[in-house]
Amino acid sequence: MRDTVPDHLQAWLVAALAVFVGVLVALLAHRILFGILKKVAKSSESDADNIVVRHLARPSKWAMVALGVVLAAREVPILDTAWEKIAGFVMPALIGWIALSIMRALVAAMELKADISVTDNLAARRRRTRLAIFSRIGTFVIVFVTIGLMLLSIPGVRDIGVTLMASAGLAALAVGAAAQPALKALIGGLQMALTEPIRIDDVVIVDGEWGKIEDIRTTYVVVQIWDERRLVVPVNKFLEETFENWTRKGSELLGTVFLHLDPLAEVDRLRGEFDRLVAANPLWDKRAKAVQVTDTTLDSMELRLLMSARNAGEAFELRCQIREGMLAFIREHMPEAIAVRRVTSATEALWEAGEAGMDSGR
Repeated sequence: MRDTVPDHLQAWLVAALAVFVGVLVALLAHRILFGILKKVAKSSESDADNIVVRHLARPSKWAMVALGVVLAAREVPILDTAWEKIAGFVMPALIGWIALSIMRALVAAMELKADISVTDNLAARRRRTRLAIFSRIGTFVIVFVTIGLMLLSIPGVRDIGVTLMASAGLAALAVGAAAQPALKALIGGLQMALTEPIRIDDVVIVDGEWGKIEDIRTTYVVVQIWDERRLVVPVNKFLEETFENWTRKGSELLGTVFLHLDPLAEVDRLRGEFDRLVAANPLWDKRAKAVQVTDTTLDSMELRLLMSARNAGEAFELRCQIREGMLAFIREHMPEAIAVRRVTSATEALWEAGEAGMDSGR
């Protein structure tokens, strides 16, 4: 008995020493390898190399550690037995982690080529949107497959799976009912990527709120409202309901300002001041400008000022500045153009009607 215990402890000490040496060699190899890769990436003009190296650093480190343990287990039988019990759980996790990191690195590298800060960013926004959607779908698939492989390595779970397969009809119903929300979200994400009703940085009006598409997930969309609030909208709302997209084909927009003035106001004089203000404003993109009388009432006329801008934000600023400038001009130079409500008493109306009748009798 005394001889057995020391031998057992000695075997475990040898296994621990083998693991220590294997892990140490793996860490040194990883450090040297990624040190070289980082220098190569920094010497490159593209930032994509740095992104790929940064994303792969952590998962590859643990993969190297697992490789060191595997090499050590080949030389130590007791360690090989222990590794076989956990390998089915550890290896799928490491492979899934590496696959997820590679996918995210590629997506981040491709996003560098899709700059949405430029004025004409329609193609970049389209690419960003597809990358975001496919990235999240890919993440879901990788995580789902990884967890499935990890669970299959557990004998009890594998036996349950075999039992369920024996009753295929019941299993299909249960799995179909449980997976319906996830599958619906997955299909909705694919439909969103293919049909493109919205894109990243699109300007939309949803539920009466004006904002920009900030993020697109598999189940919901985040809309950044103009006052910095966030509106979380289900994906299906953009697929099944009506909403406004101001940048569907391009970022250029027409902006309007309505002025309600006296019907006798000089429109040509107002048109001249409007042309001067718009031409001097750097926000105007020189595509369109017009002044039109769109409606009249007994007391006022509706004057529409039309102007164009490069995007929704600049169109809003341009409208505000032109509105302020026109009101200042009317206040200082044309106060007679301000609309007033004309009220005539009943007595005055009868008196005027009587005078008109007397004049006609004469």
